[in-house]
Amino acid sequence: MTTNRRDFLRQAGAGMVAGMLPMSMVKLSFADQQQDFFFAYISDAHIQHIKGNQFVRNWDQGLIRAVAETNLLEPKPDFVVFGGDLAQLGTKPELDHGAEILSGLKYKTYAVMGEHDYYLDLGDYWSELYGDQYYSFDHKGVHFIVLNSILTYDDWTFERWPTAEQRMLEMAGLDNPNGSPFMVGDKQLKWLENDLSKVKKSTPVVVLSHSPLQKIYRGWNFWTEEAEQVQKLLKPFKSANVIYGHVHQIQYNQIDNIAFTSVMATAWPWPYPASYAQAESHLPMLTVPINRADPFNERDATGWQFINMHSGRMDMHFNLYDNANRTVAFNRERNRPEDIKYQPQSHRIPPQQHY
Repeated sequence: MTTNRRDFLRQAGAGMVAGMLPMSMVKLSFADQQQDFFFAYISDAHIQHIKGNQFVRNWDQGLIRAVAETNLLEPKPDFVVFGGDLAQLGTKPELDHGAEILSGLKYKTYAVMGEHDYYLDLGDYWSELYGDQYYSFDHKGVHFIVLNSILTYDDWTFERWPTAEQRMLEMAGLDNPNGSPFMVGDKQLKWLENDLSKVKKSTPVVVLSHSPLQKIYRGWNFWTEEAEQVQKLLKPFKSANVIYGHVHQIQYNQIDNIAFTSVMATAWPWPYPASYAQAESHLPMLTVPINRADPFNERDATGWQFINMHSGRMDMHFNLYDNANRTVAFNRERNRPEDIKYQPQSHRIPPQQHY
C-alpha cells in the first residue's frame, strides 16, 4: 500500500483520530501503481422525517459527518459510492434531505438503490434524483456494476397491500414475517449477462449492490433469492468482488472466485442473528459477533473500513466506534479471508464452492 492508514488519517484534518470516519475507504491495487485508485463508500443513512424540517437527529448527523469527513480525505478518492437506504420510509422529505446532504460531496457520486428508498413509490422519486436503478461503468481498467438487488415477487409488490405506505412499512421491518426476499429479477439478470459478455474475463469486476447477493439469513432478509444465478455469471472472471450494504455489520465470505464484504452503516448497527447457527446448512461464513454491538448505543459498531484490494483479494481494516478495531485479511495459503484476532479456529471454514 502506497499510503498507510496513519498518514491517511494524519492528512485528513487536524484533531481527527482513528475510528472517526463513518464510511469506507477502498483502494484497488495493480502491478502498475499508476492504475491504483481509491474510492469512498458511505451507506445506510436511514434519514427519517419527523415533521416540518425535523429529522431523527442521530441518523442525519451520521450522514452529515460522513460527507464532511469524506471531503477531508487525503489521498482524495476518485469517486464516492452511496450504498443505499438513504431514506427510512422513502418519503420525498427524507430523500430530499438526504440528497441535500450528499450534494455536499466534492466528488462524483454513484448511487445504489436500497429497499427503504424503493417500496413507497417503487423508486420513482429516487430515480428523479439519481437516474438509472442499475448500470455499469469503467474506471482505470476495472468494470463496476451497480445493481438494484432489492426487488421482489410481483404479487407481493403490486397485489398484497391496500396502500403504498403499508407496503413500505412491511418491507422496512427487519424481522417481519410479512416481508419478502430480495431479488434482482429476470430483466436485470438478462441485462447483467449481456453487460458481462462484453467484458474480458481478465478484467477485475466489482459489483455494488444493497443486498448481499448471498443467502445469509432469510429471517432478517440478509438474502438475495437468485444469489446463485448472479454468482454463476461472475464465476468465469479471474477477479470478482461484491461490496454490499444493508446488513449494518461486518460480514465477509469467499464463494469460488468471488470475494464478498459488507460496508458499515452511518445510522446504527444490527446485532448478529442469535439463531443463525440453526439456519440453513449452506449459510455463508459470518464474522464472530462484534465485541459487542450495543443496541442501546447508536454509534457502537458503526464506523468505517479501509480496504486494500489487490488481485481481487480484500484486506479490510475496520475502525469501529467504542469498540475494538478489526482486521479481516485474505489468507493466501488457505485461500480464504480470516479475522485473525477474533475468529476462532472452529469458525475458519473453507470457502464455499458451487458445482
